Amino acid sequence: MARCCKQPHGNNPLWGGPGFSRRRFFRLAGTGVTGYFFAKVTRPVEVLAAGKVTTRNTARNCIFIFLTGAASHVDTFDLKEGSWLPRDFAPATYNEIRFPQGLMPNLAAQLDKIAILRSVQAWAAVHSLAQTWTQIARNPAAALGKISPNIGAVVALEKEVHGAKLPGFIALNTGTIVGSGYFDSRYAPFGLVPNQNGLSQSAHPDGKAKFDTRIQMLDALDGGLRADSPLGSEADSMGAFSEQARGLMYDSAVDAAFKFTADDHSKYGASSFGDSCVVARNVLKANLGARYIQIQLGGWDNHQNIYDTTRGIYPRARQLDSGLAPLLADLAATPGVASGKTLLDETLIVCMGEFGRTVGNVNNQAGRDHFLQQFAVFAGGGTRGGRAIGSTNETGAYTADPGWERNRSARPEDIAATIYSALGIDWTTVRHDDPFGRGFEYVPFAASEDAYGPVNAVFE
Repeated sequence: MARCCKQPHGNNPLWGGPGFSRRRFFRLAGTGVTGYFFAKVTRPVEVLAAGKVTTRNTARNCIFIFLTGAASHVDTFDLKEGSWLPRDFAPATYNEIRFPQGLMPNLAAQLDKIAILRSVQAWAAVHSLAQTWTQIARNPAAALGKISPNIGAVVALEKEVHGAKLPGFIALNTGTIVGSGYFDSRYAPFGLVPNQNGLSQSAHPDGKAKFDTRIQMLDALDGGLRADSPLGSEADSMGAFSEQARGLMYDSAVDAAFKFTADDHSKYGASSFGDSCVVARNVLKANLGARYIQIQLGGWDNHQNIYDTTRGIYPRARQLDSGLAPLLADLAATPGVASGKTLLDETLIVCMGEFGRTVGNVNNQAGRDHFLQQFAVFAGGGTRGGRAIGSTNETGAYTADPGWERNRSARPEDIAATIYSALGIDWTTVRHDDPFGRGFEYVPFAASEDAYGPVNAVFE
């Protein structure tokens, strides 16, 4: 029987170790409500910012690779060695980074491009809660948690390219993903599982000519209805969303961005994750308006037999290795929009799970359970690679050295602020257009209390 997925507690040093604030944790957790029922209303948009911050503004794009299921930090990017470690992990030292080169040999060759933040802690060790928290940079049970947009939706709004052929936010290989929240639907993620045929399934079965005729008829009927609709801007929003969707059909440039060759499929590991990395490369290279791409690689919930070569950490680690390494290399070899810049220079890549896994010896089922300590990997977009930032104690149980200016463990809110800062977005922004009129903060407590902020050490 599989071990129950419970949040670690008791003697776990994360509940009282360095950098942990019980008062703040329970204050944040206590701001939740049990449910919502609301009607979306139209309000004049008022956007405020503290005006005291300077963004890095080193990236045009962001690729967020989400390792759902929670990758073991002590077996990957915060390697800890003991009697449990398989010999074929073949640890080696690259500058200051101890790395399992036998498990991820291709990434070992790209470590000069990577900064590993090892002083990260999740707020919760429950999959659904932590996965949502990571995507919205706040407690999902808080007052605005249930209507909060994905970080990608914020980026799509802030970096919107009017008339662009692609949505600003694209989601690849994803299962459950947080959408646009209370934001307009045009900032929602455009999601798909890539295949070599691109967007061929979006074509109308009766052909383009018949589709165009039907759309003309629909628009003729819909135009009058929309003008008289009591929904007002809601109807306009749905109309814009439908128009954007139609724009993806029968466009050769769009179709080419989502297609790839059999050679690319093989080069990137012959997996759906690898295919997603190929498409991310193509989409950013095409420069059709997409600014935030979220890619999911699930299957890291290794409560049992974590070192089983067919069912444990090996299959997912090797997919990550085979997909992310060529993505880094290809982006670094592709010219960017700005003169003298590469596409990697212009694209911040962030890779992390929702939390980490228990440390030291494996459990009685030869696996690892849920744990708050974790990592985040950064590359491109102004990142200074080839190093680890912060450190954990000898087992990886808690942060020993934060390694960044706030001198505490980094939280999901800080990761979001780092993404926003790299993209030139003020993370202290507060919008006053939410349905509850509370004021939606891009990063909670950042403007009012300076509680969170970018991990600037990533860039320095």
